[in-house]
Amino acid sequence: MDHNQLNDIFLRQLALSGVREGESVSVLTRGNERADYADAALWAAQELGASAFQLRLPAARTASGAWAVGESGLGSNPVAVDALKQSDMLIDLTFLLFSKEQFAIQDAQTRILTVVEPANLLARLMPTPELRERVEVGAEILAKAHAMRITSPGGTDVTYQLGVYPTVSEYGYTDTPGRWDHWPSAFVFTGGADAGVDGTIVISPGDVLLPFNTYVQSPIALTIEKGFITDIRGGLDAELLASYIASFNDPRGYGMSHVGWGLDERAQWHGLTQFPGGMGMELRSFYGNVMFSIGPNNELGGPNDTPCHFDIPMRGCTLYLDDEVIVRDGDITVDDMKPAGRG
Repeated sequence: MDHNQLNDIFLRQLALSGVREGESVSVLTRGNERADYADAALWAAQELGASAFQLRLPAARTASGAWAVGESGLGSNPVAVDALKQSDMLIDLTFLLFSKEQFAIQDAQTRILTVVEPANLLARLMPTPELRERVEVGAEILAKAHAMRITSPGGTDVTYQLGVYPTVSEYGYTDTPGRWDHWPSAFVFTGGADAGVDGTIVISPGDVLLPFNTYVQSPIALTIEKGFITDIRGGLDAELLASYIASFNDPRGYGMSHVGWGLDERAQWHGLTQFPGGMGMELRSFYGNVMFSIGPNNELGGPNDTPCHFDIPMRGCTLYLDDEVIVRDGDITVDDMKPAGRG
């Protein structure tokens, strides 16, 4: 994507996120990563009348695994954190999610937008107010539920006891003080009670293991008891999943994290084949997927802050909230969550 096009999509994004004259916008980068995104974000902020600055952290000294969640690079730099707290909006080009520093910046009422996906994907899945409305309908329904049950033709039958943790909506922009979002995204989620997830999940061929960014080739059967995975069975994919979790030497890595469903009809299940360099946001968002997560739940206010984390979008599932079908065989059943023209 040429620089003029990149400028244009960042201008559209920051306008959706309510950037206006008199505001302060900060852009966080690390090393030489995403310098073109930083330039576009700074230009867009100025075009909208905001003051803008870039805070560039040193490159990470060592690689720390497929997805080192919670390691922000800001942990020993309180001066940088304080500077970011002073801005009305932070464009995060590093991935701060799950870090204590992100929570502190949000507590200062700074709104945060994470942007780490490939530019062509940012453009194709540009958020819209209409998509936001449908996501917020889903969040409202989910927030009222007491239990979630997920089933699948492959053998999944798991129940989450709800009501302990808040519901989160992601629709790809943020205009509310203290709110975080990720561009692009379109899904809702919450967390089960810490000891309130029980049953079996069968991850079937074609489901996705993130951050491996791979499609499952053979079934993986997980046994879950009181919120923790107690058994992992299957072939090579199961062995890879089990080996990765075990490598953290942290029993909390077997905990059940957030769970929800995707709502963007433009997002494509085969997206990993087009954008292998991204973090899989298209796969988290595709319409009718049911995604469950393993590992930390501290973004919801929970006690588990393990760095071991998986997001696993699944196809063809049925999801019930208090016995009402919300997703049936991978299709949304609630009219107000469907895009215009979709019956």
